[in-house]
Amino acid sequence: MSVIPHQLDKIAITVRSHRLLDRLLNENPTLKEIMVNAKNETEALVGVRNWVLAELRNNPDAYSYYKREVQGRKAFEKLSWKDYAAIRILDYVDNAGREFVDQNLRGELAISNPIHLIWLGVTYGAGGAKPSFFEDMLQVFRQFSGQNDREIPSKEKVETWMDRWCSGLDPRIIKLREENRERILKLIISKIDSGEIKDKKFFFTTGMSQEQKYFRCLEWWDDKLFHLRFAVRSPELLNEFLGNSLDPDTMKVLYEAKKKGITFFINPYYLSLIHVRVPYFAIGADLAIRYYVVYSQQLVDEYGHIVAWEKEDQVEPGKPNAAGWLLPSTHNIHRRYPEVAILIPDTMGRACGGLCASCQRMYDFQSGHLNFNLDKLQPRETWDKKLTRLIKYFEDDSQLRDILITGGDALMSSDKSLAKILDKVYDMAVRKVEGNKSRPDGEKYAEMLRVRLGTRLPIYLPQRITPGLVEILSAFKEKASTIGIKQFIIQTHFESPMEVTPEAGKAISMLNSAGWTVTNQLVFTAAASRRGHSSKLRAILNDIGVLNYYTFSVKGYMENNFNFATNERAVQEQIEEKVIGKIPEKYYEEIKSFPEEAENLVENIKALKAEANLPFLATDRNVLNLPGVGKSLSFRTIGITRYGRRILEFEYDATRKHSPILHDMDKVIIIESKSIREYLQQLEELGEDSSEYKSIWGYSMGETEPRLPIYDYPEYDFEVSGKYSNLGV
Repeated sequence: MSVIPHQLDKIAITVRSHRLLDRLLNENPTLKEIMVNAKNETEALVGVRNWVLAELRNNPDAYSYYKREVQGRKAFEKLSWKDYAAIRILDYVDNAGREFVDQNLRGELAISNPIHLIWLGVTYGAGGAKPSFFEDMLQVFRQFSGQNDREIPSKEKVETWMDRWCSGLDPRIIKLREENRERILKLIISKIDSGEIKDKKFFFTTGMSQEQKYFRCLEWWDDKLFHLRFAVRSPELLNEFLGNSLDPDTMKVLYEAKKKGITFFINPYYLSLIHVRVPYFAIGADLAIRYYVVYSQQLVDEYGHIVAWEKEDQVEPGKPNAAGWLLPSTHNIHRRYPEVAILIPDTMGRACGGLCASCQRMYDFQSGHLNFNLDKLQPRETWDKKLTRLIKYFEDDSQLRDILITGGDALMSSDKSLAKILDKVYDMAVRKVEGNKSRPDGEKYAEMLRVRLGTRLPIYLPQRITPGLVEILSAFKEKASTIGIKQFIIQTHFESPMEVTPEAGKAISMLNSAGWTVTNQLVFTAAASRRGHSSKLRAILNDIGVLNYYTFSVKGYMENNFNFATNERAVQEQIEEKVIGKIPEKYYEEIKSFPEEAENLVENIKALKAEANLPFLATDRNVLNLPGVGKSLSFRTIGITRYGRRILEFEYDATRKHSPILHDMDKVIIIESKSIREYLQQLEELGEDSSEYKSIWGYSMGETEPRLPIYDYPEYDFEVSGKYSNLGV
């Protein structure tokens, strides 16, 4: 049973909260005077507002930003560290008393009124606010008073942080993974010998010695089907494959996960990347991988209560989705923007090479729509007819010029299925070109410019990237280029430099050789958010020919609490670390041409890095994928809960086109699932020194970075219709 807000107001604060409150008042005499003399909440709010507003008016640029008279990256970069704090305090006052639905608490109401909570603490020793709340307030007033200034780390400092992290290309790490592979294969051999595992394709003939069996398994290791057939589907087997190295508490959570019905699917190759014998030179280096495999208590507790984050993916037949688009299928087409839509095939492409613990589609696993019953995911006889209907949606749309084939995972489809889909895409693109011949300028439809495949298999299962696949991709690019398609992109998800293995590097090289550009979308989990980790990943990806595309904050609510790194950390990482790879504008035209010669990406990236003296190319944008709106990191912190969890109000990314419905939508409110203090405590548990992150407290707003021209759509030599198709506003 939830406690109603006025009851919480009467709850006494803890000793720790009292001490933080006393420190807050003693460090800020003006605030203390306002609170002690205020007869009620209103007087406290007015007193704080007048005090802070008088200071902010000293900087007209900051005052205009606070009033939302100016916005955007240039205006944001004019703000001082003190301005950040002043604007946040004023936003707290302006939004005092607002109620928000908190999906982290299964839909309970959260009320933000921090000045009221301070006043209650001072006047009655009550209010129910936790130490995390008071520490956040202590930090914001220190920032406002100038006690805490921000020190941007030097390039040398960031590179020192980067040097902490090994990659999977380190010879010492390669050796450890060979040991892991040997342990896993010997376990598989014993299970085949005992009859515990039986398979029609992978079996031993009578009379084979143990050595012969092992060498046969080494041959199987290069076969993608081997890894899918022998994927781990239970906690017991996961622990066995990891040398029984999981502790009892972890196993307890995994058993609970199994009981709840959470899917297990981790293939042997990916498991071989996890440390069992932890090396002194790479302690904690594999955590971003480990926490993709090992489920958290929060996920287990919330499973069955998870709500869809992607509101636009909830579709009722005949009705527009949350972004205003009418779709031909409730599951196969997802759409948010005018120019691009996602195609999810009814093939093996609905599955993955493994299940990520923070998967954005865990809601679909919970409902049973997604699963790992691979035999049942083969395309049905009716798929050809359905595919034709789905592809026609792109043909008949006036604005669609970009198709993202994903899932699941696009490369989980067989070569035959994938080739059939690409052939349909090609035929559709031809028909769009032909159809435009009869349309006058200004009424022509957008023709196909970009084809993308979304996959994590270069990381999860690089054995999938075969000469046969390369031949299909190369042939498609060759013929599609003749009818106007100019960009051919593989979008993948490297999470850690430890995932960049010799096998993954070979897979990327093969994809590049087919003329396809590989771009990376990093999910910025807590483990991946450690100082220097993402920058090291960017650098090592550049070395193997991958361009960085997005750095995504973790989506979802309390089910992803463990893996969630706060949006404030995403802004901090962008401004304090990624900045050392910022590409000067004079190189924009040069980098814009990189996708046109994907075969030479390694050489071209290396040359540009040397010419511009950059440790990596920061071609990605740090963003959060907002429900129904799209990718953005334009936000202001307008509230904070009693538990210190910040409430962010997001604006859409003004640098790209959106559905016209956007102008009628409310701003997106995100209540973060953990406080800054909780996040820093988690980093300490991961072995980090939280003092290296101390400026995180001050990052209370952000502005989406401009997109580099490398990711722009090529221009047409005709004028596209301004009318929208399939819009149900």
